[in-house]
Amino acid sequence: MGKAMKAGGGVEYTHAGQEYFEKRSLKRYAGAASLWGLGVAAVISGDFSGWNFGIGNAGWGGMLIATIIIAVMYLLMIYSISEMSAAMPHTGGAYSFARSAMGPWGGFITGFAETIEYVITTAVVGTFAALYADSITSELFGLSLPILVWVIIIYAIFVALNAAGAAASFRFAFGIAVVSLAVLAIFFVAALFSGKFSVDNLMDIAPEAGGSTFLPFGVLGIFLALPFAIWFFLGIEELPLAAEETHTPAKDIPKGSIAGMFTLIVTAFLVLILNPGVLGAEAISGSGEPILDGFRAIFPDSNIAALLSLMALAGLIASFQGIMFAAGRNVYSLSRAGYYPKFLSLTGGRRTPYVALVASAVVGIVLVFGLGALAYGSEEAPFVNAANALLLIAVFGAVIAYVLQMISFLILRKKFRTAERPYRSPVGLWGALVAGLIALVTLILMPFNADYRGVVIWVAVVYVVGLVLFAAFGRKRLVLSPEEEYAITGGVHGHPETEGYDVTEKLEESGAQEFFDKDQ
Repeated sequence: MGKAMKAGGGVEYTHAGQEYFEKRSLKRYAGAASLWGLGVAAVISGDFSGWNFGIGNAGWGGMLIATIIIAVMYLLMIYSISEMSAAMPHTGGAYSFARSAMGPWGGFITGFAETIEYVITTAVVGTFAALYADSITSELFGLSLPILVWVIIIYAIFVALNAAGAAASFRFAFGIAVVSLAVLAIFFVAALFSGKFSVDNLMDIAPEAGGSTFLPFGVLGIFLALPFAIWFFLGIEELPLAAEETHTPAKDIPKGSIAGMFTLIVTAFLVLILNPGVLGAEAISGSGEPILDGFRAIFPDSNIAALLSLMALAGLIASFQGIMFAAGRNVYSLSRAGYYPKFLSLTGGRRTPYVALVASAVVGIVLVFGLGALAYGSEEAPFVNAANALLLIAVFGAVIAYVLQMISFLILRKKFRTAERPYRSPVGLWGALVAGLIALVTLILMPFNADYRGVVIWVAVVYVVGLVLFAAFGRKRLVLSPEEEYAITGGVHGHPETEGYDVTEKLEESGAQEFFDKDQ
């Protein structure tokens, strides 16, 4: 590592050199179809569980309205993110957008929010996948293992898969996404032709005073259901993290993201209508496995519970793979730039961020089982309670990142007017503004739900710790990674698919161009 250079925001950059980036390089593999598969895989478990608890807050009608609002937010947001990712074809994603718009501190705060979202979501999905796996092996083979053992097994398998190379990661994500969609298609057809579906089932919750069968808990229920509607789409925004593993990111990331978003909109509304239409809104509002319960209602006399569980497990495994990919790349990009310890961005011979993957796995396991032992030790299943609590934290972190990304879009349209934009959002500034406002309203309303009040404290504590560590260490050890190059040079450099990784460093070192003579 070479000499340090001071820049705006109280940060310092250190010359890393070509060898530094050679140890942290990625391999290109993906096209638009692979990205579609990764995006759908990351999100699809939200169709299998989680969303339905919103019906308990809003009734079916309120959940329908909340889902429409959140679908609009995500669609507008994906258009905005697609524009930014095409202009900034490097792995940083949300951190990169905010870094260019709001400086190093804005980049860290946004990237850290995504770390919270992805690392915790992976742990939560892994815990529920372990529960399903144990249920299947118990019924088929009489084999039951402690859930901690199952979680470690699942993590070990998918860390190895992700570390095996980009090709293996993308191929598996595409395949499991197709399988998960096939499971949902079977359910949709079965629900429509079983004779179990009834519109009356959608509105079987007795209304409270002032409510109706459509909105049994009144208009307020719609707002309380917004965080649960997020589960239909949470994670589709991760695709920019695959930029340096995509052949033509400026074209393929927008295509994959938008195609994935429309796929998820279709499945979300089919699930929202058909699943409670079979089970009943009241019954489904408290179900931990709504699709599986729907299958059981359709096939009440058949002995296929294990097969049905295996179908539901496919959705969880898909999201586990997709979100683990995002967690690894998020940690990798922040580490490569020096915000996190630099060893976390090492990629090895297969050009995958194996250290970041292992680190996020260890943190996830410790969070679920450590928190379970500390906070829920007297409960029969402490890890389940811990997973549910962490789930709320993940949503909170995600919404923070959404708000900051939309603010970044608005700033970058003005700040980087001349930067090349291979893709432009068809909804422009107003689309980002509407998406950001919906995300902000959702964030503000979360504490009004009693389940989220403790989450605010947890996220605040985590953020304070993260900011203190960045102020004390990270800000003095930054590196001119592609994300930082793009921000420092106003979009002139920072395109690794055409320039490599150290153009700005070489120019700065040679004296051909000075990048640190003004506040960046």
